[in-house]
Amino acid sequence: MAVANRLDLTLRLVQGSDRVTVSELAERLGVSDMTVRRDLDALEQQGLVRRVHGGAVATRSREEGAGFVAREPWQAATKDRLGATVAAMVEPGSRVLLDAGTTTVHVARHLADRAPLTVATLSLQGAFELADRPGIDLVVVGGRSRPGERSLVGPLALRTLEALAFDCFVLSIGGVHATHGWSEFSLDDAAVKQAALAQAATTIAVADATKLGVRAFSRVAELGAVQTFVTDTAAEDAATHPQGPQTLAALRDAGVHTTLA
Repeated sequence: MAVANRLDLTLRLVQGSDRVTVSELAERLGVSDMTVRRDLDALEQQGLVRRVHGGAVATRSREEGAGFVAREPWQAATKDRLGATVAAMVEPGSRVLLDAGTTTVHVARHLADRAPLTVATLSLQGAFELADRPGIDLVVVGGRSRPGERSLVGPLALRTLEALAFDCFVLSIGGVHATHGWSEFSLDDAAVKQAALAQAATTIAVADATKLGVRAFSRVAELGAVQTFVTDTAAEDAATHPQGPQTLAALRDAGVHTTLA
């Protein structure tokens, strides 16, 4: 697994737990304890985690770990490839709901090529990318901006979504698991995604291969709630992503069309 991929997943696993041990991370990532310790040291130097005896905890000292800012440059080429693939699936003239996340920012950048579109976004960064783009009728879903993530959540966001209907929901996800389904690290983000799923005729989920096999804190939906899943080709490599092939098989068994970009 590339270092950037491993750091991304390590950070999310730490943030999704009160405390995670070095041995637990090593088992999940398929690397040595020494590698995990080096990665945790690197994340601690960025102020994203705090080392404790035998493991690490998430830090809240920098806006809940400044997660979005830290993760945005990681795997940028992979995320851009995924973003272009997802955008190409969106029909011009559609009403699209765009989820928050570092990968969906890349989707936003490519959606301008699919204009005309009506795009509602749960992402402050996605709104920035789409503002003033020709042929894009932009709607920013109201709500509270979750510190460090630039995602819009809370009762206002839920009420806004309930009043709208979409042809397509582009779902960013923290984890996809063969038995646990789609899940997120934040209760607030999970609640917004559940509401969005109910308002869309079809859903395209997008995530890099590090999210396969991850069982995050809050379950969003069963696998079959999504019609299409886009991930990178590394998902098929059991050597670097032990649960990748198994998760892809479970998705296909659930009737989810999978695309590897």
